[in-house]
Amino acid sequence: MISVYQLKPAFQKLLRPIVRFLAEHGVTANQVTLGAFILSCGVGGVVYVFAPAHAWVYGVLPVFLFVRMALNAFDGMLAREYNQKSRLGAIFNEMGDILSDLALYIPFFSIRHVCLWNILVFSLVLTLTETAGIMGLQIQASRRYDGPMGKSDRAFWIGALGLLAVFNFPSAGITNSVVWVLNGLMVYTIWNRFSNALKEQP
Repeated sequence: MISVYQLKPAFQKLLRPIVRFLAEHGVTANQVTLGAFILSCGVGGVVYVFAPAHAWVYGVLPVFLFVRMALNAFDGMLAREYNQKSRLGAIFNEMGDILSDLALYIPFFSIRHVCLWNILVFSLVLTLTETAGIMGLQIQASRRYDGPMGKSDRAFWIGALGLLAVFNFPSAGITNSVVWVLNGLMVYTIWNRFSNALKEQP
């Protein structure tokens, strides 16, 4: 099934000059990861506090999600291409991605009147989706990025919801339905990641 993740190589190619600039000026992968997490918390807080009274603030979410995709690419490319890989960096990267997602999405869902159970299920399956990707490494397989609802795909669809919210659409009922669909697709993604990891030869 098609995933936004398949566009990653072309996206990285566009960003490579910026990564080179960052490396030349002493910016590290861990600094980018930490910065992305802090910014995610800040943007989630801004949306939660100001968007209910000023609908245009919802537009900050899709813009920042695109920026965050770039930041995620920056830290990975700095680590791989500029000899910055470390065990601490791997922990920062995986934990930072999960916590950043939660810091952005939970405030947005809360003010868009997504039901509490839906938010809890989303938070759980989001965490399990990324954990399923990491688990491949535990059985001597690769870190799995299979879709259809990985990190980049979630960012795309929730960014789209954020953009529509600028125009006070969709309704709470439709938003809840979309989130349930995303939850189902993440469960399918977990299955894909586990099954494909098991198919790899150790």
